[in-house]
Formats: sequence, structure tokens, C-alpha cells
Amino acid sequence: MKKLKLVDYYVLIPYIVLSFIGIVMVYSASTNVAASTGTTAAAYLIKQSAYVVVGLVLAFIFFRMRLSILRNWRVVTFATGGILFLVLFVLVFGARVNGAKGWINLGPVNIQPEEFLKLYIVLFLAHYMDSHQFSIETHYWRTMRGALALLAVLVGCILIQPDTGGAAIDICIILIMALASGNKHNVPMEILTGLFVAYIGMLSILSHVDLTHSFFGKSYQIQRFVAFVDPFGTIKTVGRQLVNSYYAISNGGLFGVGLGNSIQKMGYLPEPNTDFILAVTSEELGAIAVLGILLLIGTLAFRAIRLGNRAETAYESLMCYGIATLLTVQTLFNVGGVVGALPITGVTLPFISYGGSSMLVLSMCMGLLLNVSAREKRARTA
Repeated sequence: MKKLKLVDYYVLIPYIVLSFIGIVMVYSASTNVAASTGTTAAAYLIKQSAYVVVGLVLAFIFFRMRLSILRNWRVVTFATGGILFLVLFVLVFGARVNGAKGWINLGPVNIQPEEFLKLYIVLFLAHYMDSHQFSIETHYWRTMRGALALLAVLVGCILIQPDTGGAAIDICIILIMALASGNKHNVPMEILTGLFVAYIGMLSILSHVDLTHSFFGKSYQIQRFVAFVDPFGTIKTVGRQLVNSYYAISNGGLFGVGLGNSIQKMGYLPEPNTDFILAVTSEELGAIAVLGILLLIGTLAFRAIRLGNRAETAYESLMCYGIATLLTVQTLFNVGGVVGALPITGVTLPFISYGGSSMLVLSMCMGLLLNVSAREKRARTA
């Protein structure tokens, strides 16, 4: 119970508030989706509430857990085998949604391995780079090539689904953690610059290459890019969802039209309770509420960076930086897609969008941040 007195409220309060907002907005945004699937919005409310409750339990477990458990070689080996099995399994037997085979259907719930891969990358890289920190200083590529090859295989499987948005987030996490490691271990900047250029080049190519057509005979990726370039010119086809997102944001103004009163969620916006839930939120609650949500997410990301700077070990520090990157990049991709600043990638908004896998992974991340914060407070007051 002593550890509970060390709870970091700069992490806990935004996490709980965002989760509660997510429950409310999923219920509101799911009205038309529920009608089209023969269910009710209450069913989405119950599921999202259950995900939040289970997430809170996981957050508490990871808060109380000794971090050394996550670094046990048996746990690392099991996690590596498990995540590799999941990303390969989903390629063969996964349920296809919007052209991507990214979900494992388990009856009433679906598992999205990509969400768990994000957390795995954070924990694996933090453990690996901390365990090899001395050899990284002198032989960076020789030390890192095995780990990077493993991660390349995993991210490659995500690209084949294809999930370009998820793969881009994974790559950003890897890049930022490599840069953070470089700051601690004096890795030559030309190596990190080359890594950065290679990743950006690959993402640029992926933005123009029709991966979906190459692997599955459809063209979702290139259609999204065309819609991004000229949404109003393709308003009757692929640009419709982005234009309707503009309409939703415009209708909402500063203070919104009222909770539950969105027009665009009634069949105009695709995925109003997941990818475009921010547009529905903007229409119903207004731009002020959206800025509040983004401020709460930004608070969590900033707190993670702050904890990373204060952490006593490289493992804790890198883990915090990885979580901050996950939150920041995923939010930027979702917001960028909704407002037309980036191509639509199908990335959900952290804590707000409907989905169990995302909520559980984010909750585990919050538990880890609370754990690191408690350890830092205890060490500071000792």
C-alpha cells in the first residue's frame, strides 16, 4: 500500500479522464454503426466500458509489478515468440477489414496484434539497448543488427497486411529510441542520420506505392493518398470521408452542436467511432473540447519524457521515451488524417477511439509510467 502513496497524478488523472471521455464519445458516435450492424449503441458502450475496466486492472498490475520481471530472459523469449506468432497468424487467418488483414476474430472481440507490437518494441528495445549499452558505444551496428533485423521482420509483416500507418508508428518508435540511446551512449550521429534518412525514404516510397494492390488485388492505400491530395476533386468517391470530416469540424465550431447531435456520424463519416471519432467529437463538443483532449494526451506524453529524463536506469529512460513516442506519433497521425494534413492511415486516437487492443496496450503503458514515477519518487526521498 505504500506504493499507492507515490501515485503520479499527472499521469493517473489525464488517463482516467481520457478513458471516460472515450466511453462517452464511443457511445455517441456508434449510433449509426450499431444500426447498420443490427445491434445497439449500448452494446458499444458496454464493450468500451469493459475495455476501460480491464485496462485499469492491467494498469494497476503494471504499476505494482517489479520491472525486473519484464526483463527476465524467459519472459522476453516468450514475448518475442508470442508476438511473432500473432503477426504471422493474422497474415494467414486474420479477418480482413477495409482491405487489411489485421485482426484475429475471437467471437465477441477482435485482437489486433499491431497494437501489442508497439508495446513489445518499446520494452524489447529498452531491455536490449540497456543490456548492451557498453558494446553499443564501440560497435553500434554489430550490436544492434540482430535486434533491428528481428524488428524489421515484425514491422514487415505489418506492412504486408497492409497497415502502413501502424508500421510507420513502429518505425518512429524504433527511430526515436535509437536516437535516445545515441544521446546516452555517444553513437555516431552519421549512423543515426543514415537510419533516419532510410526510414523517411521508405515511408515516402510507401506513400506512393500501392501495397494493397500488390498483395491483395485492391487499392486502398493509393486511394487514400489520392483523397489526401485532392479531397474535393474526388468528393463522390475516395475523397468523401475527408470532406465529411471537414463538414463535421466546421459544423461544430468552438462549442459544438451538442452531445449526440452529430449529423456526419449518421452514415456520412466512415468509422465514426474509431478513425474519425475526433471529427464527431469536434462536431458535438466543439473545437475547445478537442483542444482539451489533445492537451490531456500532450500532458501524458510530456510527463513520459520528464520521467525519462529523471529515470535512474537507461531501461526506464528508454521505456518512457518509447511510450511518449507512441502517444505523440499516433495522435499526430490520427489528427493529421482527420484534418487533411496527412493521408488517412486508419490510426485510432489514443484512449478515445473504440477498440479493446488499443485501450489495453495504452493502459499497460500508463501502468509502466506510474511504476517508473513511483520508483523515481522513492529514490528521491530516500
